Amino acid sequence: MNARFRLPEDCLLRALLVAVGLWAIPTECVLGQSSLVTVATTSTLVPQQQYDPLAVDSNAKVETLLFEIEYKPQNKSLRQAESSAESRKVPVKVYLPSKLPAPVVLFSHGLGGSREGFKHGGEHWARRGYVAVFLQHPGSDESVWKSKGIGQRMNSMREAASAQNLMLRIDDVKAVIDYLEKVQRDDSDVTGVAKRLAKQLDLKHLGMSGHSFGAITTQMVSGQSPVVASQKPTDSRITAAVVLSPSPPKIGQPDKYFSNVSIPWLLMTGTKDDSPIGDQSAESRLKVFPALPAGSKYHVVFDGGTHSFLGERNGITNNSGEQTTHAKATVALSTAFWDAYLMTDPAASQWLDGDGPKKILAEKDVWQTK
Repeated sequence: MNARFRLPEDCLLRALLVAVGLWAIPTECVLGQSSLVTVATTSTLVPQQQYDPLAVDSNAKVETLLFEIEYKPQNKSLRQAESSAESRKVPVKVYLPSKLPAPVVLFSHGLGGSREGFKHGGEHWARRGYVAVFLQHPGSDESVWKSKGIGQRMNSMREAASAQNLMLRIDDVKAVIDYLEKVQRDDSDVTGVAKRLAKQLDLKHLGMSGHSFGAITTQMVSGQSPVVASQKPTDSRITAAVVLSPSPPKIGQPDKYFSNVSIPWLLMTGTKDDSPIGDQSAESRLKVFPALPAGSKYHVVFDGGTHSFLGERNGITNNSGEQTTHAKATVALSTAFWDAYLMTDPAASQWLDGDGPKKILAEKDVWQTK
């Protein structure tokens, strides 16, 4: 007798539009779980179970941990900008899989977002066997707009989209990885709920991901060359990256910044992926992939996908049905990518490099590899 998974049903997504003109990731979404069913067959009639990046064990439990990581930014001017204490606190939310130890995936939210964003992605990654660590970046998170009046929110968001906040975000990522290394060693100064992670992290397989401002953050720590040569944003501990709504620098040719990326990258964008902040358009986002060197690089362009393609619901856009499909494809493609390059799963690699993506993408979506 053989068992196989029923293909998961379309997930139900719920998104929250947090402010007029705000294009951050929806803060609440739910991804449905597939059901495990046993099918009575003989081994001569049923082919070997095919790889499915959306399949999960319906009994798999996901534990969440909330805590803060405090550190001193590397750059003295940034420390002074933070507070007289020269320290910075980064809230994190960790989604834990049922089986540990496990590879680790970091996620950086977009401008005006929080550690609560892309919840369906974090939960799914955890159910697939990853420790998903979602960062919240003070100074470019939801605090930027929550206390402002409707008329002030956009200006406040634009001010927060600064080079200084990008540098702080880069420091946040490095500080979180530093802390996770301490947790893994079970250092004596690691306390509270973070102790739950001691000896449970496979940091040799570390993924980085992010959306919008978080995508820029991901690019910088995952191999993009800085505009200022003296800066050293890349973190060699990161072994693979998922970039959601990529952005090229505003000056110079993209090749100058992306030609030295040496780790696997997966980029996702849409034909309507414009943003009212940052002067990036759907067209400009397409410049990043051609500038990357060949070898383990992937790119999808969702037909009709907006800047919030991670998950939308009826009423937010006119093409809401397509948005639900894009959100599901985002989870599927990112999971297959993590499985291939963090789990080193041959089946995931074959799916990713073969016809697998075409089976979950719409006819007019564009899929590229090199």
